[in-house]
Amino acid sequence: MKQDFPREPDVDVLIRRRIRGLRVARGWSLDTLAARCFLSPSTLSRIETGHRRIAIDQLVTLARALGTSLDELVEAPDTNDVVIRPEPEETPGKTTWVLSRESQGVTVAKMRITPEFDPGDEPRVHPGSDWFTVLEGTAHLRIGDHTHIVKTGQAAEFSTMIPHAITAPDGPIEILTIFDRDGERAHLHEH
Repeated sequence: MKQDFPREPDVDVLIRRRIRGLRVARGWSLDTLAARCFLSPSTLSRIETGHRRIAIDQLVTLARALGTSLDELVEAPDTNDVVIRPEPEETPGKTTWVLSRESQGVTVAKMRITPEFDPGDEPRVHPGSDWFTVLEGTAHLRIGDHTHIVKTGQAAEFSTMIPHAITAPDGPIEILTIFDRDGERAHLHEH
């Protein structure tokens, strides 16, 4: 019986895709990048399409012009580097999906908050600042004695040294939020 093994990606093809992808992401034409690399646009086009071999000195020049390192440009892909987090943390009225890796300095999380969520009588206070954008619904951001209405597509950033809470009295909301380390401890590691 024949066993199928995962095929290693062609690093040469990947490098060419990275060159083109970085060029396009910067909004540069072939002419623009070619001028920055002292190559002709046709040579660069042939490099990107695989019709010309890439010399090491061209890779160095291309990496520099694209604002990346040679290591990042030629690095073999690590397909095991994908992290899938299907397990949300749930408390009454709030579901949290942590989207970022641990110990990155900031934590990115998606939260679904329903009207049942009760932040308690003592809103949180901690060093730093928090940021969130509303993906769906209308969030009520209580800061001190004032409530700000944050609608779908809007974002809020605020000092967390002021007592604060995010609620959803008008119906469920979904937010994408970024916490610094202090915010992560305060909001994700509740007692």
